[in-house]
Amino acid sequence: MTATSPETQPRTVPQLPEELVASATFLLKRLGFAAKERTMRAYEGTGLHPYHHAILLGQLVGLLDELEEQGLIERRRDPDDRRRHLVRLTSDGKRTLKRLRALSKEIEDEFLAPLGDKERANLHALLLRLAEKHEPRCALVAQGSGLPRSSGAAGLKELPGKDAGN
Repeated sequence: MTATSPETQPRTVPQLPEELVASATFLLKRLGFAAKERTMRAYEGTGLHPYHHAILLGQLVGLLDELEEQGLIERRRDPDDRRRHLVRLTSDGKRTLKRLRALSKEIEDEFLAPLGDKERANLHALLLRLAEKHEPRCALVAQGSGLPRSSGAAGLKELPGKDAGN
């Protein structure tokens, strides 16, 4: 082998056209895809999907069956309205949510590692301003109330039982 063989040459990453790199929306899209890819790879090891994390936080309802099969949530008929189910996190669900929160923070910290704390705060503030206009559901303040949205397992009710209060 010579010093110029393909195996010994450093890999070069093809550069994108300057016009694309100059576009903030293009960069946001590319970074969004990169963040999603990293997140999906990280969640593969948990046996769960990021949507499951969202459900455990109370933002989605479409995958409840899978979570119930894994023992992370429990559904019961509402004694006051038989058409409704009450959903609560089990002890395993609470532990899993804690683990997924830590994983989510780890992914974000790794992804934003090139930025300092002040830069991260500025980036977040700018993204929130954009979200208020284009994705209002992402805003930190509930529309019209001026009050912060509640965090945690919003929408998941605690049922009486051995796990209540944990």
